Amino acid sequence: MIKQLNPYLNFNGTAEKAIALYEKALGAKTENVMRYGDIPGNTPAPQNKNLVIHARLHIGGGVIMISDTTPDRPVPAAGNVHVSLDFDDPADQKKKFDALSVGGKVTMPLQDTFWGATFGMLEDAYGISWMFNCNK
Repeated sequence: MIKQLNPYLNFNGTAEKAIALYEKALGAKTENVMRYGDIPGNTPAPQNKNLVIHARLHIGGGVIMISDTTPDRPVPAAGNVHVSLDFDDPADQKKKFDALSVGGKVTMPLQDTFWGATFGMLEDAYGISWMFNCNK
């Protein structure tokens, strides 16, 4: 039995900044931030020691996990996955959509849909794609 499903977001050295954005824009609560320099017996290159090797963020009732890759293993900034957020308050949805879109790109503004919801999509400043849905 699967206990829980958690998206894991990877960044090219910007995980710490992304965490700060998600805390501010979405009210994320961060726990368990570990850095490459925290690994027992590991001596990372000086430029890698403060990179995030693992962090866990609570957003609403869900959890996402975050890490940086090392410069020798870059990840593409964008892909075919979106993190989807479901809201029960349209004002909260708009506030968080606007906050997370700063420095990013709105790919679909918040709008009423045929399925009876307000829906929008954006790519944040760090290349992560998000969907915002609020059923009416």
